[in-house]
Amino acid sequence: MKKPADPKPHDFDFAIIGSGLAGLTMALHLADHGRVALFAKDGLVDGSSLYAQGGIAAVLSPEDSFESHVQDTLDAGAGLCRESAVRFVVEHAPQAIRWLIAEGAPFTTHDGRYHLTREGGHSQRRVVHAADATGRAVETTLAAKAAAHPRIHILTDHIAVDLITSAKLGVSGPNRCLGLYALNKTTGTVDAYGARLTALATGGASKAYLYSSNPDTSTGDGISMAWRAGCRTANLEFVQFHPTCLYHPQAKSFLISEAVRGEGGLLLLPDGTRFMPDYDARAELAPRDIVARAIDSEMKRLGLDAVGLDISHKGRAFIVDHFPNIYERCLGFGYDMAQGPIPVVPAAHYTCGGILTDLRGRTDLAALYAIGECAYTGLHGANRLASNSLLECLVLGRAAALDAITGLATSHPPVALPPWDESRVTDADEGVVVSHNWEELRRFMWDYVGIVRTNKRLERALHRVALLNQEIHEYYANFKISNDLIELRNLVQVAELIIRSAQSRTESRGLHYSRDYPEPDRTRPARDTVLTPPHFAQACRLPGDHWP
Repeated sequence: MKKPADPKPHDFDFAIIGSGLAGLTMALHLADHGRVALFAKDGLVDGSSLYAQGGIAAVLSPEDSFESHVQDTLDAGAGLCRESAVRFVVEHAPQAIRWLIAEGAPFTTHDGRYHLTREGGHSQRRVVHAADATGRAVETTLAAKAAAHPRIHILTDHIAVDLITSAKLGVSGPNRCLGLYALNKTTGTVDAYGARLTALATGGASKAYLYSSNPDTSTGDGISMAWRAGCRTANLEFVQFHPTCLYHPQAKSFLISEAVRGEGGLLLLPDGTRFMPDYDARAELAPRDIVARAIDSEMKRLGLDAVGLDISHKGRAFIVDHFPNIYERCLGFGYDMAQGPIPVVPAAHYTCGGILTDLRGRTDLAALYAIGECAYTGLHGANRLASNSLLECLVLGRAAALDAITGLATSHPPVALPPWDESRVTDADEGVVVSHNWEELRRFMWDYVGIVRTNKRLERALHRVALLNQEIHEYYANFKISNDLIELRNLVQVAELIIRSAQSRTESRGLHYSRDYPEPDRTRPARDTVLTPPHFAQACRLPGDHWP
């Protein structure tokens, strides 16, 4: 169906920045209620959701229960999950799965029922999946729906530069989000897009690290833009390192799904010895933070480049049936999972903290939502339970949409936005500065703010990030912007927030492990690390039942 012409092509009811599972879910729920702009900084399906392998956790079996799923999530979160958030997401999980099925998601079945697998940290089989490529299956299914909808306007190759707020423009009344500036990567122009309501669904920031399982788009864009607009962040020190990424120079940290261990895969040293039972009674099925630290410890103790992950004892037929995509990718790199162990290492995988929101996706700034990995609802606490991430995208994407539909009637109409001003900048003459700073950032974040941290390492990292910030600010002020400069600017900002959050936590908990404070602080209740920007946007105070 041909989409109707727009009288004001840059004014929308809803602007959603990010086209992963959270953004697509929100867009599809909103599309019958207003004009939706969906921004994708590369292709429509190039974000992290596409690469999720394991599945989506939900209570779908009579042997399972909400209480069990809640408890597993709380246990993994190491005392920092907000139970109200956990219960909200868990109890809405079956509804989210039914919606996906109705939209056409091709989940794997067995004997006429949806097949449920088990992953680390789960006490039951509750992970519904599409073979070993769940993210690709659900992302492409919803992307096709969005592309066909006449009221969803998809802007690919558009990277958001910054949010536009009424305070920045001097508009009277309470501060609120008015839309965004976005760079059209095809034309090189920056345009202003007005929206009654705007949502950030930009994913995480794992590309701040040298080794990551994430695509190159995971540069913390939404978190940085929200911070600059006056929104608080929470718990950014909790960066989840996936324990098992394929170790190969050309693999670019190809993820080996949690489900491989869930289905019996064993972690081995070069001599064939298991080591996980020495670290945790749950062995290979322990939560990711425990498994990642154990692998890191053994690699450093023995000077190893990688450890082995072995599921060959299950037989070729089982492996090919359960993990067809992983099996083929490993074969392409010269490793046969059916013949013996494959080499794996930890890599930065998931940003557990993010923009502080309530359970409707609302941020501190009026008319601005944040959903998915860029947001912090309290679901994940100090460590994310496997396969709760896609679930959060679905549940909070729908919750934010329902709130936005209600709020549209009382929202402010788009105002005239000033065009992007490039009158005082020139073409960049030293592009190497951007690439060099990018490499420097990722290296020192890996070395100093990685799986194991110390006060001295964090001090060194903060000193280096301050120097980078100064260079990038000068570069940003004097030269025309590019995709790489925007991403670097955002990554450095998020890196600073991660470091500052880590410095303020004087204990080890979940994904944050400090040699200076190797135990949890038991002298007081567990607390969130909330950072407040200099220009705190107090226009939209979050409800007290979620955040005091």
